Formats: sequence, C-alpha cells, structure tokens
Amino acid sequence: MTRQAPRAGGRGGGQGKAGAGRRPGEARGDARGEREGPAVLYGWHPVAEALRNPNRELRRLLATENAALRLAEEVGALRIAPEIVRPGTITGLLGPDAVHQGLYLEAEPLEGPAFDRLPDDAVLLALDQITDPHNVGAIVRTAAAFGVTAIVTTARHSPAATGVLAKSASGGLEHVPFVVVRNLAEALIELGERGFTRVGLDSEAPETLDAVGPRAPLVVVLGAEGKGLRQRTRECCDVMARIPFRGAIQSLNVSNAAAITLYALMPRA
Repeated sequence: MTRQAPRAGGRGGGQGKAGAGRRPGEARGDARGEREGPAVLYGWHPVAEALRNPNRELRRLLATENAALRLAEEVGALRIAPEIVRPGTITGLLGPDAVHQGLYLEAEPLEGPAFDRLPDDAVLLALDQITDPHNVGAIVRTAAAFGVTAIVTTARHSPAATGVLAKSASGGLEHVPFVVVRNLAEALIELGERGFTRVGLDSEAPETLDAVGPRAPLVVVLGAEGKGLRQRTRECCDVMARIPFRGAIQSLNVSNAAAITLYALMPRA
C-alpha cells in the first residue's frame, strides 16, 4: 500500500469560551482559546497584512526607520503610529533567529465564526493535533491561497496563532480565521449534522481523492505527521481518502498534502 505525507496530513487533519448549553466540541469565539495575551506578528507580510485588516485590533507597532518608510509607501496611512526603533530592539524581543525585517506588531487575536454562521458552501480544514507552528503556518498560507472559509483546531495540542506560526503563514492569518474547539471529534459530529462532508486524509485509505471528488460544504481533516489521525477522529469522518502517488517518493509535508487535497476536493468556480 502506498504511503504519503501525512500519516502526516492524512492518517492523517478562532477561539473564546463556549457559551452555556454548548456541546463539548462547539466552536469558541476568538483565536486565543485558553491562551492569554496579544498575538505577536513580525516580518513584512504578517505585519503589513494585519495593518491592512480593519478587523485586526492593534496594540503596539515597532518599526525600524527603513521599515516604517516602506510601510508608508506600500500600505499607506497606518491605523497605529509606529515606534521607531533600532533592529536590535526587535531582535531583543524575539530572539536572534527571528527574521523580523524591522517590524514587530502586538495585536488582538482575530475572532472566528461560529459553526451556525458558516455559509452553505463553506470549506474547512480541521487539524488533529498538528503541533509544529511552521507546519500549521504553512497550512494557513495554503488555506488562504485556496479561499478556505476557516481552520478548525483544538485549544490543546495546537500552536497559538502568533509568533512563528504567523510568520510561516506569511499574512494568511488575516484571511483564514481559526475556530478553536475543546473536542475535535464532537466538532466533526456537529459539522456532519450541519451537512458537511468530512474527508479524512489517510495514506492507506482505499479511496483516492479523485474518487471522492469536489463537494461542499466540506471539511478536510488532517493529522499530525508521523501519527496521523487519531482513531476517534477517523470514526467521525464520512470517508477516508489518499493522494494517489505514482513516483518513488510516497510522502509529502502536511501543508503540501493539504494543497493537493484542496485542489482535488474544492468545488470549481
């Protein structure tokens, strides 16, 4: 049997507190979940896209003189006045390995939609304990490129929508909201009751993505690389599918697997 990225995204794969009477898996209101504090964004694309997003509440912007001039030229009038600092000031906040390009922004997490407010043709990604912020950030960037409605993830065993994740998303966080739930299986059950087709990616599945075909509303479920989807998550999917590889390499990074799956399953415009 062929193997592919995910067991990574295939056998795997927005936040606030649930209101009274909600199910254990029901969506929360914003991208913070149990985590407190602002989202930290750094680097050109994450910061510039946040500044362009009227729904992003801004707290503090640090910029080098050159970066501030570039913002004025390419973004225009800013909603927050930058504090002009030397590059080392930002490096001191982030650490020596952060490629900040002279920009550092503290902002409020973005609110995500409730399940009952999703459009009839919504396409979601659900992430089952994918913990690497680089991978999740790359998935967010892929989701933004394909016009995914939202990403469903859990409050635990998932990285916060800040820092390295935001940098890897390259501005995608401003276009694809997170819906953070307490229990992914319960969330998938609720989505199924709302008419979503739940497709889990599994390298050993009998069905191929071609056999499944485009459909909406849709939720693509991706699991962590190496572990794949948990058994309970698999049981909540309507169909398990695989990418039909032909070459010698039978695995992909989970974000690449997500891109292929979205291309195969998203309804054509």
